[in-house]
Amino acid sequence: MGVPILHQTDLFHPHADPDDHWDLACVYALALAGDYDLRGVLIDHPPTFLDVAPDVMAVAQMNVITGLAAPVAVGSSVMVRTRGEGIATLPSADRAGVEFVLRLLAEAPEPVVISIVGSCRDITLAGVTDPALFKAKCRAVYLNAGSGTRQPEQLGEAEYNVALNPAAYAGIFDLPCPVYWMPCFELTPPRWQVEEFGTFYRFAQSEILPHLSPRVQGFFAYMLGRSPSTDWLGALRNPPDAAALAAFGALERNMWCTGGFLHATGRTVTVDGDIVPLAEAGDRAVFTFDPITAACADDGIVRWSPAAAPGDPARHIFHVRDRERYAAAMTKAMRTLLATLP
Repeated sequence: MGVPILHQTDLFHPHADPDDHWDLACVYALALAGDYDLRGVLIDHPPTFLDVAPDVMAVAQMNVITGLAAPVAVGSSVMVRTRGEGIATLPSADRAGVEFVLRLLAEAPEPVVISIVGSCRDITLAGVTDPALFKAKCRAVYLNAGSGTRQPEQLGEAEYNVALNPAAYAGIFDLPCPVYWMPCFELTPPRWQVEEFGTFYRFAQSEILPHLSPRVQGFFAYMLGRSPSTDWLGALRNPPDAAALAAFGALERNMWCTGGFLHATGRTVTVDGDIVPLAEAGDRAVFTFDPITAACADDGIVRWSPAAAPGDPARHIFHVRDRERYAAAMTKAMRTLLATLP
């Protein structure tokens, strides 16, 4: 079995941002290859400003494509108001996501990686509810959120995932387990460019879609087309619409999370886009995770500085080592990964 993982995501239908479906496909590709033991998928409760639903259909589609059977749960609709707040005041219906996390950790045969690519709400609530369990059974949290600048006074707004629940984001930095922080950008509002301490990159979907199997193409076409049909299985069985795929291929896609998914399996990406073990990359790695000290305020502002060695619990930051080659390298790595899906 691979590394046990819980994937937390703001995965919706119609999509709010298609990057979450690309991320989901990457996680399943790693699980199918045996690099991950996918223990479950936790989907955010939709925020009130979006007219969407948790995309449990996408999880079902990926289960069918891969033959896996990962369970899915939906998180709390109630914001964390202050760090240190647990689930005692939550209605029973809003505790399901937190209880899903705690049960998954308790039942896992070995410590679990938690990948956060949406709101931090349910993971923070679970960590506050049972910190001893997190210390014993959480191998690491990969936190895809925030702004990586060392000059937070220059920030104009909170990054999107932080703004969903700032106190919950702050609570992740209090967890008694390693945190691999993956700031989405250095500064917000974003400059939409590759930066040294930001995970953002962009690719043309035509660089990957033609290389995928028909069923995986159907998965993306169903999502990208915002289909009102609930026939999610038919979207995999029927031949993908070539014209639609060509139209979708012409669109660029913003991405953030790819590097963390590979790093959690003990691998990285070279400047040439090859996926290699961490020990073999050397100075060819296009990104690294560097040890830091970090403190996050209740409003989601992080102040950090480099550290000579990881603390206890360890904190690391995502560091782009070659800004010129990063986007192309990550795109090639993702194409290699997704092309393995049947």
